[in-house]
Amino acid sequence: MKNTVFILLLCLFSLGFSASAQEKSKKELRAEKELQKQKEIQTLIDNKNFVFEAQKLTPQGGRLINLDYNTYFLKFNTDNTTCDLPFFGRGFNVGYGGSDGGIKFEGKPENIKIENKKNSAIIKTTVKGQNDIYDLLLNIFYNGTATLSVISNNRGPISYDGVIYAPKKSESK
Repeated sequence: MKNTVFILLLCLFSLGFSASAQEKSKKELRAEKELQKQKEIQTLIDNKNFVFEAQKLTPQGGRLINLDYNTYFLKFNTDNTTCDLPFFGRGFNVGYGGSDGGIKFEGKPENIKIENKKNSAIIKTTVKGQNDIYDLLLNIFYNGTATLSVISNNRGPISYDGVIYAPKKSESK
C-alpha cells in the first residue's frame, strides 16, 4: 500500500514538473516581446513613415522641461514632414508678435540618411520650412523611445525626448 501511494505521488510530481518546464519563463516572454517591438520599430524606420511624440525638451544651455500635454509632434514621411513643437531658447532672426514661438513647419525632407546601430537607428535629414531651414537628427531606439535634435538658422539648437509610433490611418494621408 505504501509503495503504491509513493509511486502515485512520484508520478504526480513528475507530471507537474514536466508541464511547468514546458512553459516559457518570464525572461523568455520578455525577450520575445522586445524582439517583436524591435521589428515593429525597424519596419517604421524602413518605411520612413512614423510619428514622433515629444514628452520632454532640453534647450541649449537650459534644463530639462517636461511637456504635460501629448500634443507636440513630428510626423515624418518621405513626401511631407509636419512639425509642431514648442521652443524655449534663443532666437536670432525671429520677428516679434507675428510668431507663436514654437517650431512649426511643413515640407519635404531632403538628403535622408539612415544609419543602423546595434540598439538604435539614426536618421539625418533637412527640411525647408516656409521661413527657415531645419536640420533634424533623430536617434530612434528599438524599444520605441527616441531623441530629436533640431538645428535651425534662426533659432538655437534644441532637443526633444519622446516616443515613436505608427501613424494612425487619418494621419498617414
